[in-house]
Amino acid sequence: MYTSHLVNQLKPSATIAAAGKARELRAQGVNVLEFTLGEPDFTTPEHICEAARKAMADGHTHYTPATGLPVLKEAVCAAFERDYGVAYKPTEVTVSNGAKHAIHNVLTACCEPGDEVIIPTPYWVSYSALVELVGAVPVLVETTEESGFCMTEEQFRSAITDKTRLMMLNSPSNPTGAVYPVEALETLAKVAVEKNITVLSDEIYDKLIYDGYSFRSFASFGEDVKNNTIIVNGVSKAYAMTGWRIGWTIAPENVSAAITRLQSQQTSNPCSISQYAAVEALNGPQDCIADMLVQFQSRRDYVLGRLRKIPGLTFADPGGAFYAFFNVSHYFGKTLSGGVTVSNSTEFCTALLENAHVALVTGDAFGAPGYVRLSFATSMEVIEAGLNALEKFLG
Repeated sequence: MYTSHLVNQLKPSATIAAAGKARELRAQGVNVLEFTLGEPDFTTPEHICEAARKAMADGHTHYTPATGLPVLKEAVCAAFERDYGVAYKPTEVTVSNGAKHAIHNVLTACCEPGDEVIIPTPYWVSYSALVELVGAVPVLVETTEESGFCMTEEQFRSAITDKTRLMMLNSPSNPTGAVYPVEALETLAKVAVEKNITVLSDEIYDKLIYDGYSFRSFASFGEDVKNNTIIVNGVSKAYAMTGWRIGWTIAPENVSAAITRLQSQQTSNPCSISQYAAVEALNGPQDCIADMLVQFQSRRDYVLGRLRKIPGLTFADPGGAFYAFFNVSHYFGKTLSGGVTVSNSTEFCTALLENAHVALVTGDAFGAPGYVRLSFATSMEVIEAGLNALEKFLG
């Protein structure tokens, strides 16, 4: 039976594939130290779960409007203005089945086949795949560890052609944890307005910011920038709600109307119960975020301290999210534990999993050869054991 070329060229998600390999070893009785998945290890806060239970008890188990409950759209607008001082209308919000779905909606609604989409690397594994799925062309712009993995104004300008439709930005970043300085964001915003380039700003990690760093929403640099910006966000990371699958876009009304037409044919609506839980997450007590952030900060500082002591590893300090992204190319071609040698990041991760039972994600999947990603969204016990095993593996 025939299957489409666009779908056939899709590669499986590298993070999910890495987690799958770890599960296979666990099924064989191996104690795998897991650092692959990008989700908080905390359970969803109780007041949010209680809101879901109440929604079910109150009979809110039916279809909702295709692009989300009005009360949730109002909560998204209120939270954005509360946190970042930028006002939006509910008609500019589309609630989707997670941020990944929201990104696909934007690309489908805004891009034609052959359009170019600028993506700074390293980038989240799904960005280029979703661009290609709509027939557009990813234009990858390589950033460096020395720049803190931030794209410069000059790089942005150089990547723009008459086919450029969109630029995708992720700050804080998956996989690097990079947080763009405010000044750097402002220069990119000026270029976007000058060249009339739409910016998809993926701000899903906006609440996970560490000491010495600050977050600034891309839409907050003035009305002209706001009119060129599509915000993608959701409740997955900040509120430990990955399984609830609620994300959203905030965009100019004509873009939101296009996404509405698309989503009304796709999914009927996001889960009704999850939407009521998300309302409570946004409107309810916010101290749960601070409580989780304290633990993430402690884990981050411990991981970075340990990595700095391992000869040959280099990295840029992550200012947000919950990832350490470090360069392991110093060890390519050298004999490692178990007598193995590796020549790239993918081989490194495979050998580390098979010989030391530590699961990381290869930087090859993120457009960053030589690097690997470690998610510290796990317990300190697992982190300590994993870093001990990594040190032993490296000799």
